[in-house]
This record gives sequence, C-alpha cells and structure tokens, in this order.
Amino acid sequence: MQLVGYEPSGRGSMLLVSDGDAVEGRPLEAGTDLAYALGERHCAGTIDEDGDHVACDRPSAPYCEFHTSTWVCARCTGTCLKDEMDCYEEHAVYIAAFAPDTFKVGVTKSRRLETRLREQGADRAAHVHTVSNGRIARELEAEIAEWLVDRVRTPTKVASLAATVDESAWDDVLAEFDVIDRFDFDYGLGLEAQPVPETIASGTVVGVKGRLLVLETGGTTYAVDMRDLVGYDVTVGETNRNLQSSLGSFG
Repeated sequence: MQLVGYEPSGRGSMLLVSDGDAVEGRPLEAGTDLAYALGERHCAGTIDEDGDHVACDRPSAPYCEFHTSTWVCARCTGTCLKDEMDCYEEHAVYIAAFAPDTFKVGVTKSRRLETRLREQGADRAAHVHTVSNGRIARELEAEIAEWLVDRVRTPTKVASLAATVDESAWDDVLAEFDVIDRFDFDYGLGLEAQPVPETIASGTVVGVKGRLLVLETGGTTYAVDMRDLVGYDVTVGETNRNLQSSLGSFG
C-alpha cells in the first residue's frame, strides 16, 4: 500500500491510500485509530480522472518531475501567465490569521472562500474585497503583500496549534480594510501545549487543522504535515520508530 494523497480539513479530512489501482479514503475523524507503519518513500504517481491510482516507482518524493503539477495561477500577480486569461469568475480577497500574530493575504473564488480558509487551517479570517475576476484579485493581493505575508510555512502553523489570536494585532490589521465578512474557526483540537512535529501515520486522531494531522500516541501529541506522508509505502501496524516525547508525557 502507498499513501498517495490527502484531503485537508476544508472538505472532510482523509488520507488517500492505494493498494494497486484502487484509491481508498481513510477518514480522519477525532477518535479514529490509525495504524500505518511507514516504509520506503517514492513518487506517489497520480490519480486519473476515473479515480484510479497510476503508480510510479521513481525515487523523487512526494512526486517526480513527471507527476509534479504547478498551478500557474498561484504565481500570478495580475499579469496573466496563461496563453489566454480564463479566470472571469467572481473572486474574494481575504486576510487570514494564524495564532498568535501571523496574518496572510490570499485570494480564492468567492464560492470557495470558507472552504479555502479551512484548507489552510486559518484561525480567523476576514473577507476584504470582492472583484469580478482573478486578475484584479491578484493585483490587490500583490499590493497588500507588500506589508502582509502571502504564505505561511508549516512550522508557523504548528506553533499556532495551541495558541490564540492576538486580538489587538488582529484588530490593527483589519482597521486598514472595509471588512465585508468575518470568520472564526474552531477545529476541535482542545490542545493545551504545542504538539511535537513528527512524520508518522499511527496513533489516535485528535483532529485536523488544514493539512496538519494531530495524533496522540504514547502519551504525546504529534503534529504531522500530511504532505510529508505522501509517497510512503505503508503496512498495517504501529510505527516502530523512536519518537520524541513531550515533557508532559513524563508527568
């Protein structure tokens, strides 16, 4: 079996596992027990239009050069990089908050706004502009990105798991905008201490925030970036690796 993908918390969280051609989604509901031991890692191949897995044994992970896809719109700053512009659907520009005080500007199609925010694991968010197409949205994003970040790295998101948003800093950021709508997300983690970053697929699911899977095993809570699991061959069984434990596990 191979871990070939994942669905973040925006659309019903799950790990995607392939045993040959078929792809099975393993739901990541709180309280679910996972028991996958990680083996070798290589390219995860691709999932075709019929939902079947096309395997690849090239050593690059999570994807080799033939199965790496780059969404050209992610690099856009208002000058279309396609042969012909096609993003004429209504877009939203948003500010997302990651506890305690990291604030990110982003854009998405208006109909996907809340889903996109959950996919990223935002703690708070504000919808600040609605525009008629993606080009205008990217231009606004580029302007705002001169003083706010436009991407948030995984270590920052892990650090946010047991933190709360700095209300004063958040209010200061939003004071620069005419806010259209606000969002406040609760992922049900209930953490009192920051989890230990680790790459494992065994333990009891605490919850999922964006693409971060929180697992508890051996009295320690771990934060797993699900992208780091993609490409691993797995067998059913708990990990036999020596894992770093939190100080609380000795209390």
